[in-house]
Amino acid sequence: MTSENLPSSPEGGDENLLRRAGRLAGWAARTGFTIGRRLPLPGLELAGEGLRQVERQVLTGLRRRLDEVDDPYVVALSAAGSEHTPNGAGELVPVREPLRAAMKELLDRSVGFGREQAREYLYATVLRQLTPDEARIVATLASGTAFPVIDVTERGFGGGRTILRNASTVGKTAGVTLPDEVPGYLTRLAGFGLVELDAESAELESQYEILATEDLVRTAVKSARRARLVRRTVRLSRFGVRFWAACDPGEWTRIL
Repeated sequence: MTSENLPSSPEGGDENLLRRAGRLAGWAARTGFTIGRRLPLPGLELAGEGLRQVERQVLTGLRRRLDEVDDPYVVALSAAGSEHTPNGAGELVPVREPLRAAMKELLDRSVGFGREQAREYLYATVLRQLTPDEARIVATLASGTAFPVIDVTERGFGGGRTILRNASTVGKTAGVTLPDEVPGYLTRLAGFGLVELDAESAELESQYEILATEDLVRTAVKSARRARLVRRTVRLSRFGVRFWAACDPGEWTRIL
């Protein structure tokens, strides 16, 4: 991200680029692109068209920075498309196989990456895959609070089947736009390694009871012949804590 695309920061210096990207993302989400609001910058107040220009610069810079984390498969396709050779029928076909070329692209990068660059690439790759609702959940869990989770399973031979997995109140607390998708969000976040699902917590007894009355859970219970509620908890994983420390937009929004 080039300096002309960023509002000046009193922190100055070689600030971690991913941290700056996370802060800008948080600023954009928190302002909601409300054009009428005034944006206080050091010694300057902008509104109307001035604010629109600042927003465009910030968002363009953010997209450009994240786009630098190129998908190796896209890079491989581009390279393959520029190198062709005739096949048996006289048609031009790509010389290299994109999947093999994509692996080579990653291996080549691994040689030149230092620890900090490799870590930033990892965090940026995860960041690009998060939905806005999932970002809200991560931000909520970043407080260190554990939330209740309930799985609805059907009793039967071999343990039965799972009707609903990872229902939780964390989505409501986070204010997600699609509360019915929270089970899927948590499943994805666990897949990214950002959250961990632990055993039941006695301290959350009342919250489990509230969660069990929610429509999503009750519907799953009704669809099972012999329903069983499995209680668990969700919190940020160690990786999630490190990820949030790098991407936490709070410091940047305080500067703005």
